[in-house]
Amino acid sequence: MLVIAAHPDDAEFSFGATVARLTDEGARVTYLVVTDGSQGGEDPTEPAEDLVARRYEEQRAAARVLGVADVVFLGFPDGLVADTPELRRALTREIRRHRPDLVLTHQPLRSLQFPIGASHPDHLAVGQSALSAVYPDARNPRAFPEVLAEGLAPHKVAEVWVPGHEHTDLLVDVDRTVDRKVTAILRHRSQFLGSADPRADVQWVVDRMRGNGTILGCGYAEAYKRIITDAPAAAGPTPPAPQKGGEVPVAAP
Repeated sequence: MLVIAAHPDDAEFSFGATVARLTDEGARVTYLVVTDGSQGGEDPTEPAEDLVARRYEEQRAAARVLGVADVVFLGFPDGLVADTPELRRALTREIRRHRPDLVLTHQPLRSLQFPIGASHPDHLAVGQSALSAVYPDARNPRAFPEVLAEGLAPHKVAEVWVPGHEHTDLLVDVDRTVDRKVTAILRHRSQFLGSADPRADVQWVVDRMRGNGTILGCGYAEAYKRIITDAPAAAGPTPPAPQKGGEVPVAAP
């Protein structure tokens, strides 16, 4: 499994409990962080290189909490990411290198329901480039021939999951890993400087998972839009009713 995130901390906020569940079940998970995180601070006088080094170390620490095998940083400038051939090539290279069955990444569409932070322009650009890298670039032997020349053969990703927002059709039961998600988020200490109670600051994350759990019939769940890369164009059968204890398709809430 490959998690493609725009910033240090995005993977934990969006996917952390799912990542922990999948690593517990034996999946090998790699993080791919696109930006250097250099705009993720409140002190404009702090040298960018100091903040970047701190955020990279925080990301490694958070990944360890969740059982992530490796963290790769691409180092694109924070706040300036665009859906470009350069980014698509970089993502294609890593998909071919790590050869995941499943990619988790950002939704490429702006949400008008969720808080505006979910639609950070870096998130939208990374989501769009990641989906383009999955299909067609990573599987196409004629896309980015320089990557093929590096010995990285084409690879087909079976599925992509993006945060559900308005399009939820998959809920994952994370009752056993919700606490590790919160612990991993709090490893990003630079994002809570000056907070009297960082745990209270992320209570909204827990509340959202609890609401998803109510739909699925468990305590906590994370919500996704599931993309099967080789699915037929015609609509499939009606999804089964939610059942407690696993990840199952559900109607969008």
